[in-house]
Amino acid sequence: MQRPIAITGAGIISALGIGLEQTLGNLVDGVCPIGPIRHLQTGHSGLPCGEVDLSDSQLYDLCREDKERVIPRSSLLGIVAARQAEEDAGVVPGTRVALINGTTVGGMDITERYFNLFGNNPDYNSLIKLHLDGVTTDIIADALSCSVAYTDVISTACSAAANAIAFGAELILSGKYDVVIAGGTECLTKFHLNGFNSLMILDSNPCRPFDASRKGLNLGEGAAFLVMESKEHAEMRGARIRALLSGWGNACDAYHQTASSPDGRGAICAMQAALDMAGLKPSDINYVNAHGTGTENNDLSEGVALMTLFGDKMPYVGSTKCFTGHATSAAGALEAVISILCLQNRFVPANLRFETKDPGLNFCPVTENLMDVELRHVMSNSFGFGGNDSSLIFSSACPI
Repeated sequence: MQRPIAITGAGIISALGIGLEQTLGNLVDGVCPIGPIRHLQTGHSGLPCGEVDLSDSQLYDLCREDKERVIPRSSLLGIVAARQAEEDAGVVPGTRVALINGTTVGGMDITERYFNLFGNNPDYNSLIKLHLDGVTTDIIADALSCSVAYTDVISTACSAAANAIAFGAELILSGKYDVVIAGGTECLTKFHLNGFNSLMILDSNPCRPFDASRKGLNLGEGAAFLVMESKEHAEMRGARIRALLSGWGNACDAYHQTASSPDGRGAICAMQAALDMAGLKPSDINYVNAHGTGTENNDLSEGVALMTLFGDKMPYVGSTKCFTGHATSAAGALEAVISILCLQNRFVPANLRFETKDPGLNFCPVTENLMDVELRHVMSNSFGFGGNDSSLIFSSACPI
Protein backbone atom coordinates (compact mmCIF):
# COMPACT_ATOMS: atom_id res chain seq x y z
CA MET A 1 0.00 0.00 0.00
CA GLN A 2 1.46 3.32 -1.13
CA ARG A 3 1.39 6.44 1.04
CA PRO A 4 -1.49 8.60 -0.24
CA ILE A 5 -0.80 11.96 -1.86
CA ALA A 6 -2.61 15.00 -0.47
CA ILE A 7 -4.63 17.11 -2.92
CA THR A 8 -4.51 20.65 -1.54
CA GLY A 9 -5.69 22.67 -4.53
CA ALA A 10 -7.77 22.33 -7.67
CA GLY A 11 -8.71 24.48 -10.63
CA ILE A 12 -10.90 23.90 -13.66
CA ILE A 13 -12.33 25.55 -16.76
CA SER A 14 -14.57 23.68 -19.19
CA ALA A 15 -17.87 23.95 -21.00
CA LEU A 16 -19.44 23.57 -17.54
CA GLY A 17 -17.96 26.87 -16.41
CA ILE A 18 -15.03 28.49 -14.69
CA GLY A 19 -13.90 27.33 -11.26
CA LEU A 20 -14.98 24.73 -8.75
CA GLU A 21 -18.16 26.42 -7.56
CA GLN A 22 -19.64 26.99 -11.01
CA THR A 23 -18.65 23.51 -12.16
CA LEU A 24 -20.32 21.84 -9.18
CA GLY A 25 -23.40 24.03 -9.44
CA ASN A 26 -23.96 23.21 -13.10
CA LEU A 27 -23.40 19.49 -12.47
CA VAL A 28 -25.99 19.51 -9.69
CA ASP A 29 -28.42 21.51 -11.84
CA GLY A 30 -27.99 19.12 -14.76
CA VAL A 31 -26.88 21.87 -17.13
CA CYS A 32 -25.79 20.48 -20.50
CA PRO A 33 -23.56 23.01 -22.28
CA ILE A 34 -22.82 20.77 -25.29
CA GLY A 35 -24.04 22.56 -28.40
CA PRO A 36 -23.12 24.27 -31.67
CA ILE A 37 -19.55 25.50 -32.11
CA ARG A 38 -19.32 29.27 -31.62
CA HIS A 39 -15.64 30.19 -31.37
CA LEU A 40 -13.72 27.71 -33.54
CA GLN A 41 -13.86 28.72 -37.21
CA THR A 42 -14.74 25.45 -38.98
CA GLY A 43 -16.95 24.10 -41.72
CA HIS A 44 -18.15 21.42 -39.31
CA SER A 45 -20.26 23.78 -37.24
CA GLY A 46 -23.06 21.18 -37.20
CA LEU A 47 -21.06 18.91 -34.90
CA PRO A 48 -21.91 19.73 -31.25
CA CYS A 49 -18.99 20.20 -28.87
CA GLY A 50 -18.31 21.08 -25.27
CA GLU A 51 -16.70 24.42 -26.08
CA VAL A 52 -15.55 26.85 -23.41
CA ASP A 53 -17.86 29.78 -24.08
CA LEU A 54 -15.13 32.41 -24.17
CA SER A 55 -13.39 33.87 -27.18
CA ASP A 56 -9.59 34.04 -27.23
CA SER A 57 -9.88 37.76 -26.53
CA GLN A 58 -11.98 37.08 -23.44
CA LEU A 59 -9.48 34.46 -22.28
CA TYR A 60 -6.65 37.01 -22.63
CA ASP A 61 -8.65 39.35 -20.39
CA LEU A 62 -9.34 36.59 -17.87
CA CYS A 63 -5.64 35.70 -17.78
CA ARG A 64 -4.59 39.36 -17.65
CA GLU A 65 -2.25 38.77 -20.60
CA ASP A 66 -1.08 41.24 -23.24
CA LYS A 67 -3.11 40.72 -26.43
CA GLU A 68 -0.10 41.75 -28.52
CA ARG A 69 1.58 38.54 -27.39
CA VAL A 70 0.59 35.41 -29.34
CA ILE A 71 -0.48 32.69 -26.87
CA PRO A 72 -2.08 29.35 -27.81
CA ARG A 73 -5.63 28.81 -26.56
CA SER A 74 -4.46 25.67 -24.73
CA SER A 75 -2.03 27.79 -22.75
CA LEU A 76 -4.68 30.41 -21.96
CA LEU A 77 -7.05 27.72 -20.67
CA GLY A 78 -4.19 26.17 -18.71
CA ILE A 79 -3.24 29.49 -17.12
CA VAL A 80 -6.80 29.94 -15.85
CA ALA A 81 -6.99 26.50 -14.26
CA ALA A 82 -3.42 26.35 -12.92
CA ARG A 83 -3.72 29.77 -11.28
CA GLN A 84 -6.97 28.69 -9.63
CA ALA A 85 -5.27 25.56 -8.27
CA GLU A 86 -2.24 27.52 -7.07
CA GLU A 87 -4.43 30.04 -5.26
CA ASP A 88 -6.70 27.34 -3.83
CA ALA A 89 -3.72 25.54 -2.31
CA GLY A 90 -1.97 28.69 -1.09
CA VAL A 91 1.40 27.64 -2.49
CA VAL A 92 4.02 29.70 -0.67
CA PRO A 93 7.23 31.24 -2.09
CA GLY A 94 10.34 29.13 -1.71
CA THR A 95 8.51 25.88 -2.30
CA ARG A 96 10.12 23.43 -4.74
CA VAL A 97 7.43 23.22 -7.45
CA ALA A 98 7.08 21.14 -10.60
CA LEU A 99 4.39 21.50 -13.29
CA ILE A 100 3.31 18.42 -15.25
CA ASN A 101 0.90 18.98 -18.13
CA GLY A 102 -1.04 16.49 -20.23
CA THR A 103 -1.69 17.81 -23.72
CA THR A 104 -1.54 16.70 -27.34
CA VAL A 105 -2.96 19.55 -29.41
CA GLY A 106 -0.59 22.06 -27.79
CA GLY A 107 -0.39 25.16 -29.97
CA MET A 108 -2.07 23.64 -33.03
CA ASP A 109 -4.49 26.59 -33.20
CA ILE A 110 -1.57 28.96 -33.76
CA THR A 111 -0.14 26.70 -36.47
CA GLU A 112 -3.53 26.66 -38.22
CA ARG A 113 -3.78 30.43 -38.05
CA TYR A 114 -0.31 31.27 -39.39
CA PHE A 115 0.69 28.17 -41.38
CA ASN A 116 0.57 29.85 -44.78
CA LEU A 117 2.92 32.59 -43.55
CA PHE A 118 5.59 30.26 -42.17
CA GLY A 119 8.74 30.08 -44.27
CA ASN A 120 7.70 32.95 -46.54
CA ASN A 121 7.65 35.64 -43.90
CA PRO A 122 10.49 35.58 -41.32
CA ASP A 123 8.45 37.80 -39.00
CA TYR A 124 6.15 34.86 -38.29
CA ASN A 125 8.69 32.03 -38.11
CA SER A 126 9.21 32.58 -34.39
CA LEU A 127 5.62 31.42 -33.86
CA ILE A 128 6.41 27.92 -35.14
CA LYS A 129 7.76 26.94 -31.72
CA LEU A 130 4.35 27.63 -30.17
CA HIS A 131 3.15 24.42 -31.82
CA LEU A 132 5.24 22.40 -29.35
CA ASP A 133 3.57 20.95 -26.26
CA GLY A 134 6.59 21.83 -24.13
CA VAL A 135 6.46 25.49 -25.13
CA THR A 136 2.71 25.76 -24.44
CA THR A 137 3.40 24.21 -21.02
CA ASP A 138 6.24 26.60 -20.20
CA ILE A 139 3.89 29.52 -20.94
CA ILE A 140 1.58 28.22 -18.20
CA ALA A 141 4.47 27.78 -15.77
CA ASP A 142 5.74 31.32 -16.39
CA ALA A 143 2.28 32.74 -15.63
CA LEU A 144 2.14 31.29 -12.11
CA SER A 145 3.03 33.21 -8.98
CA CYS A 146 5.20 30.41 -7.61
CA SER A 147 8.61 29.68 -9.10
CA VAL A 148 8.34 26.47 -11.13
CA ALA A 149 11.65 24.61 -11.13
CA TYR A 150 10.71 21.81 -13.51
CA THR A 151 8.14 21.26 -16.25
CA ASP A 152 7.26 18.17 -18.22
CA VAL A 153 4.62 17.06 -20.71
CA ILE A 154 2.72 13.79 -21.05
CA SER A 155 1.19 13.20 -24.48
CA THR A 156 -0.68 9.90 -24.45
CA ALA A 157 -3.92 11.11 -26.04
CA CYS A 158 -7.00 10.60 -23.85
CA SER A 159 -5.03 9.32 -20.84
CA ALA A 160 -2.47 12.16 -20.89
CA ALA A 161 -3.75 14.24 -17.98
CA ALA A 162 -4.36 11.19 -15.79
CA ASN A 163 -0.81 10.08 -16.51
CA ALA A 164 0.45 13.58 -15.71
CA ILE A 165 -1.24 13.34 -12.30
CA ALA A 166 0.25 9.89 -11.70
CA PHE A 167 3.73 11.09 -12.71
CA GLY A 168 3.32 14.11 -10.47
CA ALA A 169 2.51 11.82 -7.57
CA GLU A 170 5.65 9.81 -8.28
CA LEU A 171 7.69 13.02 -8.16
CA ILE A 172 6.25 13.80 -4.72
CA LEU A 173 7.10 10.31 -3.49
CA SER A 174 10.65 10.71 -4.83
CA GLY A 175 11.13 13.73 -2.57
CA LYS A 176 12.50 15.85 -5.42
CA TYR A 177 9.70 18.40 -5.17
CA ASP A 178 7.58 19.69 -2.31
CA VAL A 179 4.60 20.49 -4.53
CA VAL A 180 3.56 19.31 -7.97
CA ILE A 181 0.88 21.05 -10.03
CA ALA A 182 -0.40 18.40 -12.44
CA GLY A 183 -3.26 18.09 -14.88
CA GLY A 184 -3.95 18.87 -18.50
CA THR A 185 -5.17 21.35 -21.06
CA GLU A 186 -6.59 21.01 -24.57
CA CYS A 187 -8.34 23.37 -26.96
CA LEU A 188 -10.50 22.59 -29.94
CA THR A 189 -8.79 22.98 -33.31
CA LYS A 190 -9.74 22.24 -36.91
CA PHE A 191 -7.10 19.50 -37.04
CA HIS A 192 -8.53 18.03 -33.84
CA LEU A 193 -12.13 18.10 -35.04
CA ASN A 194 -11.37 16.88 -38.56
CA GLY A 195 -9.23 14.04 -37.24
CA PHE A 196 -11.97 12.64 -35.02
CA ASN A 197 -14.56 13.23 -37.73
CA SER A 198 -12.46 11.14 -40.14
CA LEU A 199 -12.71 8.24 -37.69
CA MET A 200 -16.52 8.53 -37.97
CA ILE A 201 -16.96 8.50 -34.18
CA LEU A 202 -18.55 11.93 -33.65
CA ASP A 203 -22.25 12.14 -32.79
CA SER A 204 -24.27 14.84 -34.54
CA ASN A 205 -26.37 15.10 -31.35
CA PRO A 206 -25.32 15.46 -27.69
CA CYS A 207 -23.68 12.18 -26.69
CA ARG A 208 -25.32 9.49 -24.52
CA PRO A 209 -22.61 7.29 -22.97
CA PHE A 210 -23.46 3.62 -22.32
CA ASP A 211 -26.86 3.91 -24.02
CA ALA A 212 -27.60 1.09 -26.47
CA SER A 213 -28.37 3.68 -29.17
CA ARG A 214 -25.15 5.69 -28.69
CA LYS A 215 -23.65 7.06 -31.89
CA GLY A 216 -20.33 8.53 -30.82
CA LEU A 217 -18.65 11.25 -28.82
CA ASN A 218 -18.74 15.04 -28.70
CA LEU A 219 -15.36 16.72 -28.50
CA GLY A 220 -14.72 19.20 -25.71
CA GLU A 221 -11.99 21.48 -24.46
CA GLY A 222 -10.78 22.83 -21.17
CA ALA A 223 -8.12 22.60 -18.51
CA ALA A 224 -7.82 21.36 -14.96
CA PHE A 225 -4.97 21.08 -12.50
CA LEU A 226 -4.41 19.61 -9.05
CA VAL A 227 -1.89 20.72 -6.46
CA MET A 228 -0.30 17.66 -4.88
CA GLU A 229 2.04 17.24 -1.96
CA SER A 230 2.85 14.69 0.70
CA LYS A 231 0.37 14.54 3.53
CA GLU A 232 3.18 15.42 5.94
CA HIS A 233 4.14 18.52 3.96
CA ALA A 234 0.53 19.66 3.71
CA GLU A 235 -0.02 19.23 7.44
CA MET A 236 3.25 20.98 8.26
CA ARG A 237 2.16 24.14 6.42
CA GLY A 238 -1.43 23.91 7.64
CA ALA A 239 -2.93 23.38 4.20
CA ARG A 240 -6.50 22.19 3.73
CA ILE A 241 -6.59 18.72 2.18
CA ARG A 242 -9.44 18.35 -0.30
CA ALA A 243 -8.88 14.65 -0.97
CA LEU A 244 -6.21 11.98 -1.17
CA LEU A 245 -4.82 10.36 -4.30
CA SER A 246 -4.54 6.86 -2.90
CA GLY A 247 -3.76 4.80 -6.00
CA TRP A 248 -2.97 4.96 -9.68
CA GLY A 249 -2.32 2.48 -12.44
CA ASN A 250 -1.36 2.52 -16.11
CA ALA A 251 -1.32 -0.27 -18.69
CA CYS A 252 -1.02 -0.48 -22.45
CA ASP A 253 -2.59 -3.42 -24.27
CA ALA A 254 -1.58 -2.04 -27.72
CA TYR A 255 -4.60 -3.80 -29.22
CA HIS A 256 -5.26 -1.21 -31.94
CA GLN A 257 -4.19 2.31 -32.88
CA THR A 258 -7.56 3.79 -31.90
CA ALA A 259 -9.94 1.03 -30.76
CA SER A 260 -10.20 -0.48 -27.28
CA SER A 261 -9.74 -4.23 -26.87
CA PRO A 262 -13.05 -6.17 -26.77
CA ASP A 263 -12.15 -7.83 -23.46
CA GLY A 264 -10.99 -4.58 -21.85
CA ARG A 265 -7.65 -6.15 -20.94
CA GLY A 266 -5.70 -2.90 -20.54
CA ALA A 267 -8.53 -1.26 -18.60
CA ILE A 268 -8.70 -4.19 -16.18
CA CYS A 269 -4.94 -4.07 -15.59
CA ALA A 270 -4.98 -0.30 -14.96
CA MET A 271 -7.91 -0.46 -12.53
CA GLN A 272 -6.46 -3.44 -10.66
CA ALA A 273 -3.05 -1.76 -10.38
CA ALA A 274 -4.68 1.33 -8.88
CA LEU A 275 -6.59 -0.82 -6.38
CA ASP A 276 -3.45 -2.74 -5.42
CA MET A 277 -1.49 0.46 -4.85
CA ALA A 278 -4.27 1.87 -2.68
CA GLY A 279 -4.62 -1.38 -0.73
CA LEU A 280 -8.31 -1.55 -1.66
CA LYS A 281 -10.71 -4.21 -2.89
CA PRO A 282 -13.18 -3.64 -5.74
CA SER A 283 -15.97 -3.53 -3.16
CA ASP A 284 -14.33 -0.46 -1.57
CA ILE A 285 -15.01 1.69 -4.65
CA ASN A 286 -18.24 3.66 -4.31
CA TYR A 287 -18.32 5.45 -7.67
CA VAL A 288 -16.56 5.09 -11.01
CA ASN A 289 -16.25 8.23 -13.11
CA ALA A 290 -16.01 6.25 -16.32
CA HIS A 291 -14.08 7.11 -19.43
CA GLY A 292 -17.48 6.72 -21.10
CA THR A 293 -16.98 8.48 -24.43
CA GLY A 294 -20.26 7.41 -26.03
CA THR A 295 -18.68 5.40 -28.86
CA GLU A 296 -19.93 1.88 -29.42
CA ASN A 297 -16.46 0.37 -29.03
CA ASN A 298 -15.26 2.28 -25.96
CA ASP A 299 -18.36 1.95 -23.80
CA LEU A 300 -18.72 -1.78 -24.43
CA SER A 301 -15.01 -2.43 -23.82
CA GLU A 302 -14.97 -0.38 -20.61
CA GLY A 303 -18.26 -1.95 -19.52
CA VAL A 304 -16.86 -5.45 -19.99
CA ALA A 305 -13.78 -4.45 -17.99
CA LEU A 306 -15.96 -3.08 -15.17
CA MET A 307 -18.03 -6.28 -15.12
CA THR A 308 -14.85 -8.38 -14.96
CA LEU A 309 -13.50 -6.36 -12.05
CA PHE A 310 -16.68 -5.71 -10.04
CA GLY A 311 -18.89 -8.65 -11.03
CA ASP A 312 -22.49 -8.22 -9.92
CA LYS A 313 -21.49 -5.77 -7.17
CA MET A 314 -21.17 -2.75 -9.42
CA PRO A 315 -20.57 0.62 -7.75
CA TYR A 316 -22.29 3.73 -9.08
CA VAL A 317 -21.04 4.26 -12.65
CA GLY A 318 -21.43 7.31 -14.87
CA SER A 319 -19.69 9.43 -17.46
CA THR A 320 -19.42 13.19 -17.10
CA LYS A 321 -18.41 13.62 -20.75
CA CYS A 322 -22.12 14.13 -21.38
CA PHE A 323 -21.56 17.51 -19.61
CA THR A 324 -18.08 18.52 -20.76
CA GLY A 325 -17.63 16.71 -24.05
CA HIS A 326 -14.48 14.66 -24.50
CA ALA A 327 -11.60 17.03 -23.82
CA THR A 328 -9.16 14.33 -25.01
CA SER A 329 -5.77 14.95 -23.33
CA ALA A 330 -7.34 17.18 -20.66
CA ALA A 331 -10.24 14.78 -19.95
CA GLY A 332 -8.51 12.91 -17.13
CA ALA A 333 -7.81 16.19 -15.30
CA LEU A 334 -11.36 17.53 -15.73
CA GLU A 335 -12.73 14.25 -14.40
CA ALA A 336 -10.21 14.12 -11.56
CA VAL A 337 -11.43 17.51 -10.32
CA ILE A 338 -15.06 16.44 -10.76
CA SER A 339 -14.34 13.23 -8.83
CA ILE A 340 -12.91 15.26 -5.95
CA LEU A 341 -15.95 17.57 -5.98
CA CYS A 342 -18.16 14.47 -5.79
CA LEU A 343 -16.17 13.13 -2.84
CA GLN A 344 -16.31 16.40 -0.96
CA ASN A 345 -20.01 16.95 -1.59
CA ARG A 346 -21.26 13.34 -1.33
CA PHE A 347 -22.73 13.66 -4.79
CA VAL A 348 -22.94 11.47 -7.91
CA PRO A 349 -23.98 13.27 -11.13
CA ALA A 350 -26.42 11.75 -13.59
CA ASN A 351 -25.20 10.14 -16.81
CA LEU A 352 -27.29 12.41 -19.02
CA ARG A 353 -29.55 11.15 -21.83
CA PHE A 354 -29.29 7.46 -20.93
CA GLU A 355 -32.48 5.60 -21.85
CA THR A 356 -31.81 2.06 -23.06
CA LYS A 357 -29.58 -0.57 -21.44
CA ASP A 358 -26.88 -2.11 -23.62
CA PRO A 359 -27.65 -5.84 -23.86
CA GLY A 360 -23.94 -6.60 -23.59
CA LEU A 361 -23.67 -5.02 -20.12
CA ASN A 362 -25.07 -6.11 -16.77
CA PHE A 363 -25.43 -2.57 -15.40
CA CYS A 364 -26.93 0.82 -16.13
CA PRO A 365 -25.21 4.10 -15.34
CA VAL A 366 -26.63 6.51 -12.80
CA THR A 367 -29.63 8.18 -14.46
CA GLU A 368 -30.41 10.90 -11.92
CA ASN A 369 -28.40 12.92 -9.43
CA LEU A 370 -27.66 11.12 -6.20
CA MET A 371 -27.30 13.42 -3.22
CA ASP A 372 -25.90 12.76 0.25
CA VAL A 373 -24.45 9.36 -0.69
CA GLU A 374 -21.58 7.64 1.09
CA LEU A 375 -18.45 8.18 -0.98
CA ARG A 376 -15.11 7.15 0.43
CA HIS A 377 -13.27 6.05 -2.70
CA VAL A 378 -13.88 7.22 -6.28
CA MET A 379 -12.19 5.70 -9.33
CA SER A 380 -11.60 7.92 -12.37
CA ASN A 381 -10.82 6.14 -15.66
CA SER A 382 -9.00 7.58 -18.68
CA PHE A 383 -8.46 5.22 -21.58
CA GLY A 384 -6.45 6.46 -24.56
CA PHE A 385 -5.61 5.58 -28.14
CA GLY A 386 -3.26 2.66 -28.53
CA GLY A 387 -4.73 1.05 -25.42
CA ASN A 388 -2.87 3.40 -23.07
CA ASP A 389 -5.22 3.03 -20.09
CA SER A 390 -5.00 4.79 -16.73
CA SER A 391 -7.02 4.75 -13.52
CA LEU A 392 -6.81 7.08 -10.54
CA ILE A 393 -8.37 6.49 -7.14
CA PHE A 394 -9.32 9.48 -4.99
CA SER A 395 -10.21 8.92 -1.36
CA SER A 396 -11.92 11.09 1.20
CA ALA A 397 -9.60 13.10 3.39
CA CYS A 398 -12.18 12.81 6.20
CA PRO A 399 -12.89 9.17 7.16
CA ILE A 400 -16.63 8.49 7.43
